[in-house]
Amino acid sequence: MSLLLRLLLLYRPVWGWLALAAFLALLTLLAQTGLMALSGWFIAAMALAGVAGSSLNYFTPSALIRAAAIVRTAGRYGERLVGHEATFRLIARLRVWLYRRLERLPLAVRGAHDGADLAQRLRGDLDRLETVFLRLIAPLAVALVGGGLGVLWMGRFEPDLALAEAALLLAAGVAVPVMVARAAARRGVRQVTLLTALSGAAVEAVQGLPELLVFGAERRHRERIEALSSDLIAEQIGLGRLIALSQAAGLLCGHLALWAAVVLTVPLLAEGRLGGPDLAMLVLLALALFEAVTPLPAAFLALGGVIESARRVFALADAAPNASEAETVPQPCPTRCDLSLRGITYRWGAERAALFDGFDFDLPQGGRVALVGPSGSGKSTLVLLLTGLVTPEAGTILLGGRPITSLDDETRRRCFAVAPQSCGLFSGTLRASLRLADPEADDAALWRSLTLVGLADFVAALPEGLDTWIGAAGLTLSGGQARRLAVARAWLRPAPVLILDEPGEGLDSEAEQALLDAVIDQLDGRSLLLITHRSAGLARMEHVVRFGG
Repeated sequence: MSLLLRLLLLYRPVWGWLALAAFLALLTLLAQTGLMALSGWFIAAMALAGVAGSSLNYFTPSALIRAAAIVRTAGRYGERLVGHEATFRLIARLRVWLYRRLERLPLAVRGAHDGADLAQRLRGDLDRLETVFLRLIAPLAVALVGGGLGVLWMGRFEPDLALAEAALLLAAGVAVPVMVARAAARRGVRQVTLLTALSGAAVEAVQGLPELLVFGAERRHRERIEALSSDLIAEQIGLGRLIALSQAAGLLCGHLALWAAVVLTVPLLAEGRLGGPDLAMLVLLALALFEAVTPLPAAFLALGGVIESARRVFALADAAPNASEAETVPQPCPTRCDLSLRGITYRWGAERAALFDGFDFDLPQGGRVALVGPSGSGKSTLVLLLTGLVTPEAGTILLGGRPITSLDDETRRRCFAVAPQSCGLFSGTLRASLRLADPEADDAALWRSLTLVGLADFVAALPEGLDTWIGAAGLTLSGGQARRLAVARAWLRPAPVLILDEPGEGLDSEAEQALLDAVIDQLDGRSLLLITHRSAGLARMEHVVRFGG
């Protein structure tokens, strides 16, 4: 329950919308039950008046019936409308909240989760959490209030009927769902686990298809996906059976309530303590009130999966350090951005050899330094150290003579523009991809960056130009074009230190040299840190640091 309470605290900005949606759901329920009960009373009263030949004021009850029908329809539409608005606002809040936590997540912790697991937590798990209020808490509150009001109304005519109705409502809406939910809790957790594993296997199949085909492992991987899919279907079938069982129990309780109403009110009719229209009204009301508990079985059955999703999301969020007040107020960048590393020691895990052990390195402002070495020698790890994504075990990193740890995260990020080894392109347009570096950049600045990296003619020839959609991970671009676009984006960012990590991937040596010459000619006082295992551009570097012998 602590997880659910914590989740509700995150709902605070949309509590008003959620409360309005719950109120409209209650209003709809009252109109629905009132419509059935009043219609039963009215039909019976009209029939008796016709038999007796007496007059009856039918204007008032018919007007109330029409009003109840209108309120039911409008309330249901309004509840859906407000509920969706509340959900969309909640989606925006929860996803932004988790993304901001992930920004501060240590790289070692982030690396413990594969991409599919993170995607499942960001999508599937959050999808469950976003509907907790509208699918679990609100239906339970509406059932308690609406059912309670209906039971109180019955108590005015026959207390025993009210007690019987209350007992059957609790049985159908709470007792049976809780018992079934306890039986389904394991299935809910298992379903979340299987969804994560299936998502991971599917991503691996798509991204690693060439390797699977080369090593002849595609059949084994397909069998794994089929096994996970079969297990997931089995869990879903099991949950479906439990839902059917709970719905059958609710239907049985509803019919028992109807018969209880008949058995308990007929003697009152014989004694003259109850009129025929009132009997019809109470019998139909006893059945209609079960509309209040209809959503509860599915809500309780989903509780196990909801709690597991909440546990997974909060476990990921709690792994990130809390933001301090200093982090919320960006500091000014240092007036000079000379970089100095002194005595840096770092290793990926205690059992692995140190990549750096007392490492010293200098990059003066406006300087050009290259880090050269084979893969795995620690070149890219140095970028992570500089940008704060990992923390050295020992040593000091100075920026402008100040320890880099004294800068808040936002200020530290503003000091570096990085073209990483993986291009990091998102699904969107060329314009949107470039403006990730500088949201205020105008089209002229975008074209200058494209001209710098040799993409201007290619983009100009496209029918939609800068508005061309590049697809997920730059799918519509070649490897060389994607690399050029990543360099253009880094160059566009107004940061004093430019870091290019393997900028020549996908390019031949001449194209790489031309790209680096263009970038170096347009540094305009910025520092350049070139990370490479090739010789292109080294002749124009002021200093070359070699790794790995």
